[in-house]
Amino acid sequence: MINKVVGSAAEAVADIPDGASLAVGGFGLCGIPVTLIDALHAQGTSELETMSNNCGVDGWGLGRLLSDHRIRRTISSYVGENKEFARQYLSGELEVELTPQGTLAEKLRAGGAGIPAFYTTAGVGTQVSEGGLPQRYDADGNVTVASKAKEVRSFDGVDYVLEESLRPDYALVHAWKGDRHGNLVFHATAMNFNPLCAQAGRITIAEVEQLVEPGELDPGEIHTPGIFVQRVVVAADVEKRVEKRTVSLAGSPDPQAGLNAPEGA
Repeated sequence: MINKVVGSAAEAVADIPDGASLAVGGFGLCGIPVTLIDALHAQGTSELETMSNNCGVDGWGLGRLLSDHRIRRTISSYVGENKEFARQYLSGELEVELTPQGTLAEKLRAGGAGIPAFYTTAGVGTQVSEGGLPQRYDADGNVTVASKAKEVRSFDGVDYVLEESLRPDYALVHAWKGDRHGNLVFHATAMNFNPLCAQAGRITIAEVEQLVEPGELDPGEIHTPGIFVQRVVVAADVEKRVEKRTVSLAGSPDPQAGLNAPEGA
């Protein structure tokens, strides 16, 4: 079996060119491949098309690439926590394809499974299926690119919209454990999109918190088989941030009193 471990994150992403399409795992700030994103940022790669549940937050995760205008277009589901994202979208600097969360997950899963398209009820009767959803504005706020109408068919009296799957050039994922053959184990909420992205990418690069030797992982616990993974890099000390920190203020009987309290509260 091939040893897929590379020496550094910089080496792992070195061949990702300008204009590449990129699926990025994680859910909010949980399980995002920070080490690989930072390496890609340091490399200077630009004109990227990203596919991710969200686009990071201001200055962190994909938000770092976004703030330096390295992302040309994104296919995302939840983007409400990033002010710079909203600014770029509304000012015509970023093209955005908003996609229902479950549909985005299935588009990635189907792409990795070799299924070119599928039917779903999500979005039927809305701009998702009928077209006209703004994808790009100009500087004056006029819509310059809008979504196109999609095929709708009826099965057993229920309407479904046809959605095409996603097969990005690269996928960046963060795993809890991995071995030298590329077998991966994800932890908790990181399971939401990382396995889907890992399967969809034509070239999948995984950063792992713990690298183990082949045979140490219980086959029944492996979430992504190594056949889907081309490169592995160790990221043992990656910083993990909390998107919204909720605490109780000292002496307060109200558990909501410290909602989103600032650091040091």
